[in-house]
Amino acid sequence: MKTSAMAHHTPPLLLMLLLCTLSVNSSFQPALVLEMAKILLENYCFPENLVGMEEAIQQVINSGEILQISDRKTLASVLTNGVQGALNDPRLTVSYEPNFVPVMPQMLPSLPIEQQIWLVRNSVKLDILDNNVGYLRMDRIVGEETATKLGSLLRDNIWDKVARTSSLILDLRYSTAGELSGVPFIISYFSDPEPLFHIDAVYDRPSNTTKELWTMPSIMGERYGKKKDLIILTSKRTMGAAEAVAYILKNLKRAITVGERSAGGSVKVQKIRIPQSEFYITVPVARSVSPITGHSWEVSGVSPTVNILAKEAVAKAKSLLAVRSAIPKVVQSIADVIRRFYVFTDRVPALLQYLQSTDFFSVISEEDLAVRLNQDLQTVSEDPRLIIKYMQDNAAILEEDPELYNIPDDLESLKKLVDTTIKVEILLNNTGYLRIDKFVKSYAGTKLEELMAKKVWDPLKDTNNLIIDLRYNTGGSSTSLALILSYLQDTSQKRNFFTIYDQIQNTTIEYDSLPQIAGPTYGSKRGVYVLTSYDTASTGEEFAYLIQSLHRGTVIGEITSGTLMHAKSFQIEGMSIAITVPFINFVDNNGECWLGGGVVPDAIGLAEEAVEHVYEIADFHQGLKFLIEETGELLEKHYTSHDVALMASKVLLSKWAEGIYRSVVDFESLASQLTADLQETSGDHRLHVFHCDVEPESLHDVPKIPTAEEVGHIIDALFKIELLPGNVGYVRFNMMADVEVVKAIGPQLIKLVWSKIVNTDALIIDMRYNTGGYSTAIPLLCTYFFDAQPLRHLYTVFDRTTTTTTEVMTLPQVRGPRYGSSKDVYILTSQMTGSAAEVFTRSMKDLNRATIIGEPTMGGSLSSGTYQIGDSVLYASIPNQVVLSAITGKEWSILGVEPHVIAQANDALTVAQRLIAARHLKRAQGK
Repeated sequence: MKTSAMAHHTPPLLLMLLLCTLSVNSSFQPALVLEMAKILLENYCFPENLVGMEEAIQQVINSGEILQISDRKTLASVLTNGVQGALNDPRLTVSYEPNFVPVMPQMLPSLPIEQQIWLVRNSVKLDILDNNVGYLRMDRIVGEETATKLGSLLRDNIWDKVARTSSLILDLRYSTAGELSGVPFIISYFSDPEPLFHIDAVYDRPSNTTKELWTMPSIMGERYGKKKDLIILTSKRTMGAAEAVAYILKNLKRAITVGERSAGGSVKVQKIRIPQSEFYITVPVARSVSPITGHSWEVSGVSPTVNILAKEAVAKAKSLLAVRSAIPKVVQSIADVIRRFYVFTDRVPALLQYLQSTDFFSVISEEDLAVRLNQDLQTVSEDPRLIIKYMQDNAAILEEDPELYNIPDDLESLKKLVDTTIKVEILLNNTGYLRIDKFVKSYAGTKLEELMAKKVWDPLKDTNNLIIDLRYNTGGSSTSLALILSYLQDTSQKRNFFTIYDQIQNTTIEYDSLPQIAGPTYGSKRGVYVLTSYDTASTGEEFAYLIQSLHRGTVIGEITSGTLMHAKSFQIEGMSIAITVPFINFVDNNGECWLGGGVVPDAIGLAEEAVEHVYEIADFHQGLKFLIEETGELLEKHYTSHDVALMASKVLLSKWAEGIYRSVVDFESLASQLTADLQETSGDHRLHVFHCDVEPESLHDVPKIPTAEEVGHIIDALFKIELLPGNVGYVRFNMMADVEVVKAIGPQLIKLVWSKIVNTDALIIDMRYNTGGYSTAIPLLCTYFFDAQPLRHLYTVFDRTTTTTTEVMTLPQVRGPRYGSSKDVYILTSQMTGSAAEVFTRSMKDLNRATIIGEPTMGGSLSSGTYQIGDSVLYASIPNQVVLSAITGKEWSILGVEPHVIAQANDALTVAQRLIAARHLKRAQGK
């Protein structure tokens, strides 16, 4: 325990005591209030809250606001309300007690040794419960002096016996008295000898000192240590030093508290007589501040970890300890299951290591343990199939019977099986319909295959499209999938469909297309439409997933059940906790391991409307190839690079032939797929296909020349100007206007914008919010930053549509004064800076006329044409101009403009100002 004097300081907050709350018709002796204020100033443990109190009271007295209250008890009540309200402390009370006789309770250390022993024995009780659980009830926290005197008694009868228990319930429900000096001994008992740590600090106002409470390097008796479980019971009666014990051990994460919120007592409260009166004021004269939390248990009490009635706390603590004692066994059982069965063997060491190192201190129930393990194991494994569950009422874990899908041997039973699980029809528009409610074990060359060929594939062989209905399919055997998928391929092509790795059997089986099948093949060209519902499960989900991964068909309906996990479930013995561990990996033809979780259809809709939806999508698919060919032809005609256009066109058709576009179900999804494929193939993010129900307006229509009334509004909307310190000009404009518009507003633009910044020593042009517009005004804008002669070559434009080349130069004449070629120019950019704004920025950069500061620009196009794809509602935005550098003669990169100085867009202006200041200083020093 360490004691230090606290420097007296002037507190920061004015206390306005109670006077404003007094009755208008009362009378009152000001001296009583002044004496009470003096007591508070000298004794209240929060002196910082009392600043200015004496001055405030004196002002009220002088102003005549002190009123008298004739009834003394009423006065005490009013004073109590006032002081509690002013200081927000319910412990402050004023009482009128003319017959009060102070009684000083005899301190325990001052009693005879026999009486001390008797009191300690009656306030500390120990029992050993079932399973070697210790139960220690402490109704009083023994102070340091008493503990020293009775050390051997406490050691032999309490601490050494407690030390041999497996876990401990420390009952503080009836502890209403004690001394803080005994707290470090108890905390030390449940800690290690080293390192020592600071557990509390008690500030005493009358002495203006602070005592620090620390754990102790040595104690009488054997320590309980930090490993074994400790449960502390609290009630509404738990008060004082017992609250300190519960608060410290809870926040050190050494104990779990069970019961009710404690009383919220105080370290030390004194009842002090107000001089020259029969009034008394009760004042907390000391306060505790935890170095662990920065707060205290005083007033608010200790909130339990598990909130329960005090009378039920023991039973709850026993059940909690039973759960906690089982944690090592549960963790070991889960580790054993993972080690034996988990299919991702490379992840097993990390999972086992995690289980060994996890701190389960906060676990207070089986359900809590299951939730904690489930969240953490899924995070570490990144596998949603690895599941820990709390099974209420010990619900049974049902394991699917592998014999359920075995097939009979005799022909009649086979026919009955096929009739009950498979339905075949020919629908409108010569559409085949195949409903499969269960996948049974099936292999090529068996009687079942021959029966299926006759019942299924012969009737369906000449249909235009095929519907496979899995809306009522809840699973079955995966062995039949390869056979069915083989019917949907060309026999001349060998394909890998999927691979199954079984961790238990330690086998890997690859399922490929079969070289020979009994019936006619349906082939790979005609449309296949798979219908799903929320009930589609297990192998039904696998089939739908493979149809998508193989690009063999279109899935329509509802998201499947998501029950496919290829997992086994094990219940932990004696617990309501079960682990589901995947032991099979299902790997598709792309080498991707499918973790289940449900199949999302290409076209999501109600299951009962899925058949009608098939006809709409099949109709749409009829025109797909034409739209893809049209897109390729537009590219070849208009795209800036003819070679890239030819390649992209071929890629689109190749992807269509491979079935990639079978997942496309409407114009919007087609636009998205075409955009992704074009950008991936060309590396040009400017290529874009979009869906529009009405013909879009051309981006290059002749701009409208503004009226005289509109000019002012346009200038205000487009431009923002400032004169920054150091005679630095700042201009921000957010759109590149057409040159005819610029010319039309030229006089006002010169007067309102240009004239205010042209005479600055340096200029910042802010293009961070300029996404582009017209490029026709770029030569005019650039001209202002160069001398009249010689004319400067800015860039060259090659138009792919017209096959013309144009050199863009500065202009010989402009309206108003030029900025010239000698003064510094800085251009600010962001990832939003695009199109014509980029061309202006790049031109100024290429000609070394500006310093670019900010983020790389978006990489937009100088000019893109918008072209309708056939007569559809799809349009392609195709860059049709190539911009060549005036310096290198090479094509400008489409990746955007790289700044000279990289900075976050928000910081670019500040960076520019610093750079200007630094250059100005350097030039000044050079002179």
